[in-house]
Amino acid sequence: MKLSKLVLLGAFALASFSGQVSAEELQQPVIQPIAFTLQDDAAADSEAKKWNIFKRDDKALDISGWTQFGYHDHNNGLFNDNEKKGTVHQVWFAFDKAYDADAEGLGFGYHFDLLYGADAPDTSAFGQTEGWDVESSDPDGNGFGWAMPQMYLETQFNDWTITVGKFYTIVGYEVVQAPGNFFYSHAKTMYNSEPFTHTGILASKTTETGLDVTAGYSSGWDTGFQSHGGNGILGLGKAIGDNISLNYVTTFGDISDTENGYTHSVVMQIELGEKMDYVFQSDYVDTNERYHIGVNQYVFYTVSEDISVGARLEWWRNGNDLGADSQYSITSGINYRPTSRFNMILRPEVRIDWDDTSTDTIVIFGMDAIIQY
Repeated sequence: MKLSKLVLLGAFALASFSGQVSAEELQQPVIQPIAFTLQDDAAADSEAKKWNIFKRDDKALDISGWTQFGYHDHNNGLFNDNEKKGTVHQVWFAFDKAYDADAEGLGFGYHFDLLYGADAPDTSAFGQTEGWDVESSDPDGNGFGWAMPQMYLETQFNDWTITVGKFYTIVGYEVVQAPGNFFYSHAKTMYNSEPFTHTGILASKTTETGLDVTAGYSSGWDTGFQSHGGNGILGLGKAIGDNISLNYVTTFGDISDTENGYTHSVVMQIELGEKMDYVFQSDYVDTNERYHIGVNQYVFYTVSEDISVGARLEWWRNGNDLGADSQYSITSGINYRPTSRFNMILRPEVRIDWDDTSTDTIVIFGMDAIIQY
């Protein structure tokens, strides 16, 4: 039976007051989306006791990573394609050398990622028609493959942090990296209406008034080093008082080799006390190939140091017909960090999808485990 909007709002309100994620866990780098992070303050205090493959040295190359293994009983096409099968989504290695802000010259740092798993084909340069970074993903056609999602140089010039190369987008709220999200599944807007990566240049700074400013130029959405498009990026972020933060990011110009237009994303986070956070996000895409509008709402609640719960409510419109083109989803989930020497998190969830063209709903159970190293 199709869920009514009243039932939906009631379910979301119930989920809103049954659990949450602390404000400290929703950390935000300069103009980056206000992304949920698995590392809270308590976890940071005990990090040295956790099992780790790599040694940490602030002055040397920092190597880190994680493995994500998941199961879900229905294919929704949003990264989770292998239904009723245990799936290795991400085996991820990140290599990072921070830039030297005190160097006499530019003091370049660098960063690159290597990814293997079912998520790799979705993080390659599929926004361009040819190139080594397109062909290298999913070479066997089995849904798994390799990808290099990021490869960039970074430095500081006056008050600006400069990034040059291929880097993750600053658009939206959810991210590709599994440890950066609360939920195992992804929002429809994240997968359909936002870029994952850009290749180009990005400059960011924080002004004296506390305004975070980011400006950049790239070859488009999800393109690599062999695309010749032109896409502008502009981001503004600002804390409003002690409990509210707001981000606005727009991209304009070439989306891919064949698509061009205007897009923007707005993310607002409100701290509702010491344990509860509310996040509102809206995406707008208007190009020569598509017209999308999306609104997502999140509520997170911290039950204890080991358990957090959350809910996500989605409306995504794919086209000009407000009724026929509207799709909905509600997701409720738990984050559980078992006590062990491994830096592990378990994320079970239940997701319900439906639209205005059908009386049926799709109920999806999913769960994954992430081990960071």
